[in-house]
Amino acid sequence: MSNDKFSSKIYLSITGKENIDWQNKLEEINQLEITEAAVFLENFDKKQRPHFYKFLLKSSIKKVPFVHLRHDTDKTDIEFFIKNYQTQCFNIHEEHFDILERWQGYWDKLYLEMDYNSQIDKDVKVRQIGGFCIDLSHFKSSIARGAEEASYIFQRKEKIRFNCNHLNGYDPVNKKDIHTVADLKDFDYLTTLPKFVFGKIIALEVNNPIKEQIKFKKHLLKLLGNYL
Repeated sequence: MSNDKFSSKIYLSITGKENIDWQNKLEEINQLEITEAAVFLENFDKKQRPHFYKFLLKSSIKKVPFVHLRHDTDKTDIEFFIKNYQTQCFNIHEEHFDILERWQGYWDKLYLEMDYNSQIDKDVKVRQIGGFCIDLSHFKSSIARGAEEASYIFQRKEKIRFNCNHLNGYDPVNKKDIHTVADLKDFDYLTTLPKFVFGKIIALEVNNPIKEQIKFKKHLLKLLGNYL
């Protein structure tokens, strides 16, 4: 895949656990006049989200192709992003199948992110939703650990849509994901993964500042451009 084509697939992301995290990222985004980014609501509680939405609407962001939902989000959150940012994909966790009714009417836009602990809930039925959101480092960890999630995904590679991804670092010693990337080598694992797991929307899921994410993206274009 050419660098230009791959560049249009990978997105910088607004992440963080505290107000200051997303505020700092939005400030960088505005300074750099960035118009597209993914959003990870996973760590934004109900008290934070109205403030975040207010600042997001005032930001330079015009499109949010991907959003990570959490257990206390509902249809109003989905509708906010579809209406204002043409969002195509929303990712959920395995345990969220217990509360699917909360997002009734939007199941085709939901994509499953799996863990790597060999504990797949009996209620997980990926056919009910849009497909898989493969967290690339989770997938690598599940393969390295021989976890059940790897088999679950491989068995469905011809039957289920692989539409989107989280992209972060990988620790080969501890066989786990890295969300604050310190070394570009943390991305080397990506070229060991089968190509079918890479979707059309790839969101950087790292806690690093936007300027560092831009450096990561440039590196990833070189690393994956020819591979994919």
